[in-house]
Amino acid sequence: MPGTKPSSFASLHDVELCSHAAAGEGRAFGELARRHGSAVRYLLRRMGAQAAEADDVAQDAFLTAFQRITEFRGEGTFAAWVKRIAARHYLRRLQRDRRLSELAAEGGEEEIEIAAGDADHRIDLDEALKALSKAERLCVSLCFGAGLSHGEAAEALNLPLGTVKSHVKRGLDKLRARLAPTEGAVLEGRRGNG
Repeated sequence: MPGTKPSSFASLHDVELCSHAAAGEGRAFGELARRHGSAVRYLLRRMGAQAAEADDVAQDAFLTAFQRITEFRGEGTFAAWVKRIAARHYLRRLQRDRRLSELAAEGGEEEIEIAAGDADHRIDLDEALKALSKAERLCVSLCFGAGLSHGEAAEALNLPLGTVKSHVKRGLDKLRARLAPTEGAVLEGRRGNG
């Protein structure tokens, strides 16, 4: 690892960068943070964090990843590993703020209205996620954005497994309904193509 020039870090694979970082090369870890920082912040935003909060939690997650870089074995991707760390940091922050008790009490009742779509009636995933209750958005983001299993999400949220599964199912059903093309749009598309 000595002899690797800092300018060559951009061409290295994540696993190689982790090896350099574990050997004490901070610039190698800096390259990992540069590569994956926006994806981590994006996940946190999908989980419900505001922009500044997502930045803070992402920074904490990368600091933890740097401190524990020797624990990364390369069995999965570095991106997935650091996203799990970030998701857990965010959940701890929610617990500390006592927001989780409000989420469990809500039971999926609160809905956020979405403004009418654009002229093409397109709704992207981020807008569709805003239509979910806080609990549904959090559970769906953990299971599909951070890659946690239902059991891991239940443990992290300190909720019963069945509750997490229900939030995920309701959330996915709502997302499918929102993201599915409307019947009229499907018919128009068929007429235009045929």
